[in-house]
Amino acid sequence: MKRNILMLLVTTFFLQPAFNATAADKSTQGAASVSHRTSSGELKKATRVAHSSTASSHAMSDDDVANLQLGSSKALIINQQTGEILYAKNTNTPTPIASVTKLMTAMVVLDAMLPLDEYLTVSSADIDTLKGTGSRLRVGTSLPRGEMLQLALMASENRAASALGRHYPGGLQSFIQAMNYKAFELGMFNTRFVDPTGLNSGNVSTAEDLAKLVNAAYEYPEIRQVSTAPSQEVAVSGNRNRMNFVNTNALVRKGDWVIGLSKTGFISEAGRCLVMQAEIVGQPLIIVLLDSTGKLTRIGDANRIRKWLEGNQFGARMG
Repeated sequence: MKRNILMLLVTTFFLQPAFNATAADKSTQGAASVSHRTSSGELKKATRVAHSSTASSHAMSDDDVANLQLGSSKALIINQQTGEILYAKNTNTPTPIASVTKLMTAMVVLDAMLPLDEYLTVSSADIDTLKGTGSRLRVGTSLPRGEMLQLALMASENRAASALGRHYPGGLQSFIQAMNYKAFELGMFNTRFVDPTGLNSGNVSTAEDLAKLVNAAYEYPEIRQVSTAPSQEVAVSGNRNRMNFVNTNALVRKGDWVIGLSKTGFISEAGRCLVMQAEIVGQPLIIVLLDSTGKLTRIGDANRIRKWLEGNQFGARMG
């Protein structure tokens, strides 16, 4: 009964269309805490700093921070272990988040403890009529829930994510409600979900909220494993040979990064997005890059971040 009442309150909260964080983003953000859990290697409470186009950090001098020029219009780098903000740029500005949504989709599926070996079937309801994107999963394709989950995270398969939502107890609307409830639980108060794929630009969040999302998703071994797999062959009904799906993050495929979790996203309203948990010079970091305009900008930004941290001897400073 208590949970039902809270779900109703959360639903009402997330139906509010207005977000007033943009104005606040131009001034001091006030004290707030990054969501955390109690086990080691996770975000500790970290007081938010004032955000401008770039914000100074405790580990880096103002000059150091100014030397990092990113093409992503919103960006956040946090030390996952200490909660320390290393770089911040427009971090509290709500923006569409595209397929980064699928991290929440995966958590809601796993929280429900539904059998991962149960077969789900792609139906016409999973066809993207909003953006008109295609899919390698034809209507009638049946795959275990676990493989649908992997394709949604690793290859960003929209029909897989849609099927996961439809096969949730109570159907798609109950699934979306659970997504928003989970966001509320995590303290993602500038976030709203309206579909499980991210194709709808009504799925909005902020860099700060997505850092909480990445941190929470990192607690799920299944998400860490499948989101960082370079590729996966899947036996799809109607195909003689197994189909090979690849990770949408080129950094994962390249293999010279230590990445613990990864998700990309793109729709025109969101630009190109990338969120990761990665280890750089021995430190666990959460990296959020949103609204990158160029096709390769988010990857370039990630490489610039690594070079910047290595050049500033970040690991030695934090030791």
